[in-house]
Amino acid sequence: MKKIFLVVLAVIISIGMMSCTDSQGAKSGDTKIEGSLEDIMQEIYDGFDPDFPETEISKIDDENIEYFLGTKDVEFEEAIASEPLISPHAHSIALIRVSEDADIEQIKKDIKENVDGMKWICVGVEDDNILVDNIGDLVILIMDENSEDIHTSFLSLKK
Repeated sequence: MKKIFLVVLAVIISIGMMSCTDSQGAKSGDTKIEGSLEDIMQEIYDGFDPDFPETEISKIDDENIEYFLGTKDVEFEEAIASEPLISPHAHSIALIRVSEDADIEQIKKDIKENVDGMKWICVGVEDDNILVDNIGDLVILIMDENSEDIHTSFLSLKK
């Protein structure tokens, strides 16, 4: 009887330990958003009601990385940013796809510490409204006074 009890207890503990493993990082491979960055950006915009006119998508490269991300120290496979063409509204969303072995937590920290929420002339975003997060290998930078709504839209893409 004691042996059966110990075997059942060992199985329960094993199952409990497996359910507590981390599944959020890109290295786990459990979650990944497929598709082009442009399509993903459109899905994010479809998930909330922006209060500004049309935006322009820009490819992030060596020449503009510091403007969009605040640092040149981010290695990525591809990245885009979306900002309004003409608007008195401070708004920017950047999507950065990194390699699967990237240190995503360090990338998010570097962006958050260096990005300039006051990069626009006459308007800006307070630090509380600058969010950096990820789903798998896709990092998002959100700068907007309604950043929580945009963040919720991004998180809804997680399947």
